[in-house]
Amino acid sequence: MTDLIAKTAIDRRLAEIVGPTIEGLGFELVRIRLQGGKHPLLQIMADRPEGGIDVDDCAVISTAISAVLDVEDPIEEKYTLEISSPGIDRPLTRLKDFDAWEGYEARLETSEQIDGRKRFKGLLRGTENDEVLIEIEEQGEQVTIGLQFDWLADAKLILTDELIAEMLRQRKAAGIIDETKFDDIEDDDTNSNDQDPDEET
Repeated sequence: MTDLIAKTAIDRRLAEIVGPTIEGLGFELVRIRLQGGKHPLLQIMADRPEGGIDVDDCAVISTAISAVLDVEDPIEEKYTLEISSPGIDRPLTRLKDFDAWEGYEARLETSEQIDGRKRFKGLLRGTENDEVLIEIEEQGEQVTIGLQFDWLADAKLILTDELIAEMLRQRKAAGIIDETKFDDIEDDDTNSNDQDPDEET
């Protein structure tokens, strides 16, 4: 369990409780955070191993996790459970994520300063052993550097047209997007354009 998935001790404890249930349903735990305050919020981010999760999937996960948490009762006060997908500009929390999204732009942040900086923005270039490779601009030139995975405090994809196109492709492949709905919209647009807007009926 990495700090990117579960940062605090309570997050890690919760991950140990809900992780097996999520995996048993055929999903993966991407990130878990318990936000404190007057009304604690337990945020759980999950995805399919091949990518693509919808609202119905989140409902299934929520029902199963609620039952497990009711039995284990790890949170003393009342809280709200929120299940979500990673989204398009998703967090990168596992080493394999950096290989899966090689070639896409990302923003990485390290726990400690590396060569005088903690933030790195550039193109992911996969991994090498336990290092995350990222191509950044230095003094007007593109260079690829390696950052130890354990050094990372935060990592997230950057929203780009290429990323949006890839997400749509994945959702279509997973059957989450129904192309026939788009065909209907196109037909409606075509029919509405058959008539000149200035023509009287």
